[in-house]
Amino acid sequence: MTENYDNTKNVIEDRDKTIVKASMVGIITNLFLVAFKMVVGLIANSISVVLDAINNLSDALSSVITILGAKLAHKAPDKQHPYGYGRIEYLSAMIVAALILYAGITSLVESIKKIIVPEPANYSIVSLVIIAVAIFVKIFLGRYVKGQGEKVNSSALIGSGEDALFDAVLSTSVFVSAIVYFFFKISLEAYVGVIIALFIIKSGIEMMLDTVNDILGQREDAQLSHQIKSIINNEELVRGAYDLNLFNYGPEKNYATVHIELADTVTVAEVDALTRKLQSQVMEETGIALISVGVYSYNTKDKTVDKMISSIKKKLIEHDWVLQIHGFYVEKKEKRMRFDVVASFDIDHHEAHKILMNEVMEMYPDYSVTIVIDVDATDI
Repeated sequence: MTENYDNTKNVIEDRDKTIVKASMVGIITNLFLVAFKMVVGLIANSISVVLDAINNLSDALSSVITILGAKLAHKAPDKQHPYGYGRIEYLSAMIVAALILYAGITSLVESIKKIIVPEPANYSIVSLVIIAVAIFVKIFLGRYVKGQGEKVNSSALIGSGEDALFDAVLSTSVFVSAIVYFFFKISLEAYVGVIIALFIIKSGIEMMLDTVNDILGQREDAQLSHQIKSIINNEELVRGAYDLNLFNYGPEKNYATVHIELADTVTVAEVDALTRKLQSQVMEETGIALISVGVYSYNTKDKTVDKMISSIKKKLIEHDWVLQIHGFYVEKKEKRMRFDVVASFDIDHHEAHKILMNEVMEMYPDYSVTIVIDVDATDI
């Protein structure tokens, strides 16, 4: 376990260095672009070029916030935050999205003003060359930053990279409008400014929604869920893995809980050894800390119970909204039974519980029945 901890620590440190390096490249590049575009825009009296420069400035500020977020996210856990500060990265991504959205709205307002009260531009060959070079710089920067973000699973970096690629497209529209004005004296830049602003707003909204989903919690990746369950089910003592819940406390800080089904003859010592083995394997193969392993038992001492369980399952599974039944155990002597049902979101879970209880009680009225309705949180 010590080796796993050291490996995880090294991964986090490498991730932090990658985020800082990519963000610094973004800051320096964007500041150079701001300087060149602002000079060109003011000299040429071009609102579209000035807005393009402002957009690059917001990108530089976004990179600064990304660095701060990454640094704060790796603060050591404390009494108030036992799982660390990893989710700060989501807050930093939200701030980046807000900055992009603000820049887009401001740009839209200024562009509309220029449409209402137009002013002639004055492009030169030098200004056109600078705009063209800026397009290629943004393409390379966007691909680099987004690639690094995907490499280390940083939503803030991915968002910054995508925004840079959008900037390249928008800068191309600025370049085309400048060419049109230079040769034909037809001014399109205010309208191009509106298009730029709308793209910036769209980018900000999409990034904000993605970050909100990360904070609220989304359905986990089916492939990852199946991988974890496969690791657990490969153990000889385990008949099934259920109720897998994954918790995220920031990038590279993932935890899980699960229930496993074991024979009612398995000893506590065997459960303890099995649990520790599963925790080690899941961490090694997926990087996820399996912090809790619950146990369901299944009947092995009375074979007549199997018929009872089969009849109940056959009846309940007729409902389309019953996705799975597990953790079934019957205490025949005490007249008690208990099991869990995974119900879809197509039915209210209180209503589902009431329907299932009535059906089971009709079949076995002399039994005390406990049914737990589980949320369809992961692919079964």
